[in-house]
Amino acid sequence: MTAPVFEDFDPARDCDCPGCVQERRAGPGLASGRPRIRPATCGIVAVAAASAVLGAVTPAAALAPGRPAVVKGLRAPDDGESDTPQGAKGPLYGPKGKPAGPDTVPIPATTRTKIIDRAKVWVTAKVPYSMDTYWTDGYRQDCSGYVSMAWGLPGNEWTGSLDQFGVKITKAELEPGDMLLFHNPSNPEKGSHVVIFGGWTDYTHAYYTVYEQTPPHTRSQATPYPYWSNADKYVPYRYKGLTSGTKGEQSASATEAVPGSHGVPGYPGRGSFRPGAENAYVAQLGRRLVEKGFGRFYPTGPGTRWGEADRRAVEAFQRTQGWRGGAADGYPGPETWRRLFADADPGPDSSTDL
Repeated sequence: MTAPVFEDFDPARDCDCPGCVQERRAGPGLASGRPRIRPATCGIVAVAAASAVLGAVTPAAALAPGRPAVVKGLRAPDDGESDTPQGAKGPLYGPKGKPAGPDTVPIPATTRTKIIDRAKVWVTAKVPYSMDTYWTDGYRQDCSGYVSMAWGLPGNEWTGSLDQFGVKITKAELEPGDMLLFHNPSNPEKGSHVVIFGGWTDYTHAYYTVYEQTPPHTRSQATPYPYWSNADKYVPYRYKGLTSGTKGEQSASATEAVPGSHGVPGYPGRGSFRPGAENAYVAQLGRRLVEKGFGRFYPTGPGTRWGEADRRAVEAFQRTQGWRGGAADGYPGPETWRRLFADADPGPDSSTDL
């Protein structure tokens, strides 16, 4: 039997890693009695050398070809810009990287709960960042592809087209499932970025929970509003296809009042629990939350002005109901209200000034 023939593949002659420099000095063949460095080994030596200088890359990361090195504790881009280059607008892609035919309407209907649940799927899977590859669901693995996926759009949009699927809103109107968009038309790959808003983390509204696709992979964390860099250029948008119906709630927006029945006081409407709202219903809700065992969130007890303590207490109660995502956003809808006040005392005096 003829023995197989293996061909050598030399790395680039201008490579400056220590192994290649040593080999060029020693000439062809062996250098100091060791085998010639192959391209894969060359890359490992380069990464290991870099890690020795930076002192931030773990040995496992340095020895894993093609695996991005993560600097522990790094939360924001260290160059002041969002390092999120993105692909162009395009269709969904199938498992073999081929365009999939669009069979859906231009603006599919969805709910806040579905948006957050879809966003969490990529976070859990730690989908690697890429501007030219596609995840198993057909969406491009960059920031705009991620938002296209979370909103359930029929194709892969980019930061220059996502605004067509939303309406501008104010900071005060932000709710889970909305997006914060920055598009840099002069250089879309420098600074342009888009994220999903997941809810405020404190009463000051200085930080929020972000869902975003950014190197090395999808993440969710507390982020300063509106973002780490280019803070004056991010614009909040609400998806046009948002509809009623969230898991555990009778309505996604839950804005309408519901009359009382079966011993449950009437639900006053979600407008009574907006940031800064002050009325007797807020105090009534707070007292009931304390009775239900959620008073630990109130440092001095509930009051008539809606605040972060109220929202956190409501969120904790919603989570005890098994709700997640947008259904546990800390804002009481009709079903939250009904479950809280079943067999409770009647509501506030109707003569109270609201």
